[in-house]
Amino acid sequence: MTALIRLVLLCLLLASPLHAAERTRYDIDYRVAFVPAQGVADVAMTHTPGSGRATHLEVRFDPSRYSQVRAQGGTLRNTGDRWTWVPDPRRASTLRWRYKVDHQRRGGGYDARLTRDWVIVRGDDLVPSMSVRTTSGSDSSARLFFDLPPGWTNVDTPFVHTRDRKGFVVVNAERRFDRPVGWMIAGSVGTRREFIDGMEVSIAGPVGDPVRRNDALAFLNLVAPEMRAAFGDLPSKILIVSAGDPMWRGGLSGPRSLYLHADRPLISENGTSTLVHELVHLVTRIRGAEGDDWIAEGSAEFYSITLLNRAGLLSDQRRDRAFEWMQNHGRNVRTLTGVRSWGPQTARAVGLFRELDREIRRATNDDKSLDDVMHQLVDVREVSREDLAAAVEDVMGRPSRVLDTPLLR
Repeated sequence: MTALIRLVLLCLLLASPLHAAERTRYDIDYRVAFVPAQGVADVAMTHTPGSGRATHLEVRFDPSRYSQVRAQGGTLRNTGDRWTWVPDPRRASTLRWRYKVDHQRRGGGYDARLTRDWVIVRGDDLVPSMSVRTTSGSDSSARLFFDLPPGWTNVDTPFVHTRDRKGFVVVNAERRFDRPVGWMIAGSVGTRREFIDGMEVSIAGPVGDPVRRNDALAFLNLVAPEMRAAFGDLPSKILIVSAGDPMWRGGLSGPRSLYLHADRPLISENGTSTLVHELVHLVTRIRGAEGDDWIAEGSAEFYSITLLNRAGLLSDQRRDRAFEWMQNHGRNVRTLTGVRSWGPQTARAVGLFRELDREIRRATNDDKSLDDVMHQLVDVREVSREDLAAAVEDVMGRPSRVLDTPLLR
């Protein structure tokens, strides 16, 4: 056997699954304590080294929202609003901070609120994003726990419970460092849970607020199967949190979760649905690339009408009237590009997606539709107009004439 052949065989052997480097792990435990009297949450993040470990964590703490940053174990350095923590490599160590919960949106209404009886907040804010270095090949194994004030009986997150139901298993499949993101609710809270088309759905809101939990579950029993058909797999669990005033009177999606004001109708007078719009964001996780926010917003609004129709909640006649309303609302829009899609611009994008769906159906003798394009875009995630055009061409077999428009130039 020549030296070259031996070298090739050795390389193949080392590259085989049997000799692939094993993944190593370390534990991250998050613990959140709400302090209603002070309007804050005390957050602790404990790192415990295992077969692997995190070696360096860098995080920005906005001083207007975060305070009392400190560490027990390891070394902590501060430069302005940026903090660098090097956990103890041999034993458990903890980074702590305090977060001011209440946050009012421009124009009024809260999108985070801590009262004496309940809290609605995003995990993305409780635990801000971090830049993390680890030993080679290391993944985190993370859990989330809550220390609730006296009298607070319930807590829910987008994550499934630990086996002992004392906490939640935090999993971010796309990242090695697991962080508890998405909407969360705790306190004197009423919750309805149901498995719908294989997906656990929790709908929760403060006791006494006019949250239509059962109505929303019945609604989702019809819409969820249509979402699976249009976009593919659904999350294993979603959480919908809702409350009345003084919370913000709209809807906001997050990872596997969304917020919806209690007064928002399930179906609006113009034939759209804020709930379905936000669910489309939640399930597809599509966002527009720079200048192309219209793709995410326009497709979500297009499907808020289309899925209602497919589920039998909107007649063909009312569906067509809804699309006509969109066409009229966006009639003066001359371009779809921009940093953030706004009302008339999103309405004009809805019209373009409707034309695109019709074009695909005609070109494929109704064998394909915009659904097939969405299946591809779900994997892209950050979608540009070039990504959209490429997916349409792949589905249709030729470039789209609908997308060759001054609206996109």
